[in-house]
Amino acid sequence: MASVLIIGGDRLGRIVDLLQGNGFQEINHITGRKASQVKVKIPVNTNMILVLTDFVNHNLSTSIKVKAKEQNLPIMFCKRSISELVKVLPPKRLA
Repeated sequence: MASVLIIGGDRLGRIVDLLQGNGFQEINHITGRKASQVKVKIPVNTNMILVLTDFVNHNLSTSIKVKAKEQNLPIMFCKRSISELVKVLPPKRLA
């Protein structure tokens, strides 16, 4: 089961539908609004991390980038926009 961790954004709206359409069954979301979320742990079953750059502070994005590199996870950065997300998503997965 493919899983994605989304960092940033208060609401995801149609982003969830787009990710599910690309084969991600489990979607975890962290808003990034609280300073304590810099210490967030990446869930074990995560296959990809998506950072919505216009809703995340610099410390959180740096922390997540380091943790993703340690766990050898792909990390994507984009604005909270469907058109921007389509540009950074990997090719559609087959079920």
